[in-house]
Amino acid sequence: MFSSLAAGLGLGLSLIIAIGAQNLFVLRQGIRREHVLAVALVCAASDAALIAVGVSGLGLVLAAVPWAIEGARWAGAAFLLGYALLAARRAWRPAAASSVDATPSPPVARTSLTAALLTCLALTWLNPHVYLDTVFLLGSVASTHGDTRWWFAAGAMTASVAWFFSLAYGARLVGRLFDSRLAWRILDAIIAVVMAVIALSLVLGG
Repeated sequence: MFSSLAAGLGLGLSLIIAIGAQNLFVLRQGIRREHVLAVALVCAASDAALIAVGVSGLGLVLAAVPWAIEGARWAGAAFLLGYALLAARRAWRPAAASSVDATPSPPVARTSLTAALLTCLALTWLNPHVYLDTVFLLGSVASTHGDTRWWFAAGAMTASVAWFFSLAYGARLVGRLFDSRLAWRILDAIIAVVMAVIALSLVLGG
């Protein structure tokens, strides 16, 4: 039981701790301190649902309809490219500084809760790699644990919860680095490049 739990925790962390579109979005929301709890909950709940699908064997059903993954690939690429363009625009033309106070400050335009959650869901569910890693790979490894496969799943789900909440709330520790508009422009430029590269990889990976 405990060995399966530990195995799931280890594999879950190894798959989720990587620079990607979802993690960058969570990081940005954490730094801005916008809807942090809601975003972390949505990411963790989405991962838990995908892990459950894989461990239950429903991933085999999903594998029988490859057009679904193909659709997610193109939709995800389009969404990521659009998000990359928005981030590039923020980096190139940030909000103008106040004429009264010219001191650089973080972006003031807040993202609505609905927009943040929809973006979070899109970055998660329109990413075909999440099905390959979380559903198929985790599901396949879980099946080798037999009767304790759900302990393996619990370990992987725990890894997701720990990671997303640590990333979302831990981002506040570097918040002081983003007290200037230049820092936000650099972050948005990095986000734009990473999102564009991932979108390109989805298109060329077909």
